[in-house]
Amino acid sequence: MADSIFSARMDQLRKELEEHNHRYYVLAQPSISDREYDALLEELTQLELENPELVRSDSPTQRVGGAPLEGFETVAHRVPMISLANSYNLEDLQAFVDRLHKLLPAEQFGYILEPKVDGVALSLRYENGILTQALSRGDGRSGDDITANIRTIESIPLRLRGDAPPVLEVRGEVYMPAEGFRRLNREREESGQPPFANPRNSAAGSLKLLDPRQVAKRPLDAVFYAVGDLEGIEFNTHSELLAALGDFGLRRPPKHWSCENFAELEQALNENLEAKGTYPFEMDGAVIKVNQRNLYEELGSTAKSPRWAMAFKYEAEQVETLLRDITIQVGRTGVLTPVAELQPVLVAGTTVSRATLHNWEEMHRKDIRIGDRVIIEKAGEIIPAVVRVVPEHRPADAQPFPLPESCPACGGPVEQREGEVAWRCSNPVCPAKSQSWIKHYVSRRAMDIDSLGEELIKQLLEAELIQDPADLYELAGRRASLLGLERMGAKSVDNLIKGIEESRERDFWRLLHGLGIPQVGEKTAQLLEEAYADLDQLMQAGEEELQSIDGIGPNMAADIVSFFALPDKQLLIQRLREAGVNFSRGEQEEIQESALTGKAVVLTGTLTQMTRNEAKDALTKLGAKVTGSVSSKTDLLIAGESAGSKLAKAEKLGIEIWDEAALLRLLES
Repeated sequence: MADSIFSARMDQLRKELEEHNHRYYVLAQPSISDREYDALLEELTQLELENPELVRSDSPTQRVGGAPLEGFETVAHRVPMISLANSYNLEDLQAFVDRLHKLLPAEQFGYILEPKVDGVALSLRYENGILTQALSRGDGRSGDDITANIRTIESIPLRLRGDAPPVLEVRGEVYMPAEGFRRLNREREESGQPPFANPRNSAAGSLKLLDPRQVAKRPLDAVFYAVGDLEGIEFNTHSELLAALGDFGLRRPPKHWSCENFAELEQALNENLEAKGTYPFEMDGAVIKVNQRNLYEELGSTAKSPRWAMAFKYEAEQVETLLRDITIQVGRTGVLTPVAELQPVLVAGTTVSRATLHNWEEMHRKDIRIGDRVIIEKAGEIIPAVVRVVPEHRPADAQPFPLPESCPACGGPVEQREGEVAWRCSNPVCPAKSQSWIKHYVSRRAMDIDSLGEELIKQLLEAELIQDPADLYELAGRRASLLGLERMGAKSVDNLIKGIEESRERDFWRLLHGLGIPQVGEKTAQLLEEAYADLDQLMQAGEEELQSIDGIGPNMAADIVSFFALPDKQLLIQRLREAGVNFSRGEQEEIQESALTGKAVVLTGTLTQMTRNEAKDALTKLGAKVTGSVSSKTDLLIAGESAGSKLAKAEKLGIEIWDEAALLRLLES
């Protein structure tokens, strides 16, 4: 009886959550607040922990998998994913239309024109409405099974809406929205990682990750416009197919045009190009299909592509200019990045004078040299990129650009770490690294000292007034030296000192972000602040403990531990402490010695006398380290009502277990 009650409630919660996901991610029309949604999801999660036999694969809780995969299995497509023939001008389009009428002289038919998504091809298989498999395109005949990664994309339903057929394979594209791409690159740069070149490569690289938990952090989306294997359903026209995909809860192209002839196709092409900036994805053309699907078999295919469809590619705006020089940027982690210094030129509406060359491997692959005439475009309409050189215009004395034997900023040694493409300056006191590091430390998303701009940082470094972030807090005692700097009057000095003084009280996570710990960006810093009351607790954490925090993997955990083990970073932290910089997530009460001091404690289940956060704060004040998961290093598990898998694991490992009453007795004593 109890099982049936739980099962009914879980089914109701799943339906509600599926409806809210559809409204939020597909229709962009949310009907409840984030807090209300989280409450429903938390209730379902708890019920599934307590009743694991009732967990279903299509549950909203099952979007992110557990352990990383060892590799992808290759699976044959039941219906091959053949590519479309491309055309680049109206003459090709007219030839396509003429060819169809020649093949079907007695038939009346029309066309559907859709925006062409610059994404990564994908095939999803739904059986009785449940997502069972997701395959990449691969070679068209077989692809990688990327189901675990695709399940993390919130807009893709795990269960279809409505009356689903026995089998429905849908085809479409995974893409990374432009704003998400910019945000991801900003986070990568803030954590010392090189930015991605364009949204499509970012999406493709994300789907190749073996850890679905990392894929879940990428801002991916998808759109669907075709079908493969079908059972129990047919579509007479392509427009009927698109309508059905929407009814099933799948995101379709935001626009499509029904056309009867070449003139209407030409007009639709122009309208599609005008709408380019309104699409959430990068659009590089249009796809034109015969609307009447019953004619597809008669039209057939060539060895490479179907005769009933074609892709029309708009020409990307490419501009030729002179590569005047190649300079090297030194990032805060020491990464050396070659940059193309260009003769300024207008591209896609903005003047471009610099373009990243990414790394030496890529630069040498394209054989880019100083003095070349180069073709540039905005990669993904966002980042200026050198597409290729114009070899016939190359000066006779142009030479390949060499890898520097030393850092161009400080003359220190350079190194390439195992498994990395990047080369780095290994000098710990490199001024260029210092400049990038301090610029990052004072940035708006870190310590937010807005009176410290890039030019002033450079002046302070050249005057040897600062070398690292801790030096900033000594500038108040060097007022005379500050007044001697260019464009630094009394008011400017006052504003600078005031901004630095105010930064002492910034939130703890801002300091963690500003320290420049490899891979620790804004979001990770906030996760660390939630897990640790102060910097001292964090510095004592080991890799296994850090990995218990959702969102922190083994590589990031190793980088955090290594950072705090460095003597120069320990000295920096000591100086920041002496400067009075905030090292905790709030006002910290003095830790009381207790039986739990120094113990690793895990909370699970529902507490009735206090909230989970209240219990966590109380335990922290008693000197305990509250972590998120049970491991061999856990000293104590405190189990509330309806404790699930964590309790079972603790029992298996022989870990001491308390109930809520035992915790309350300790707190009262």
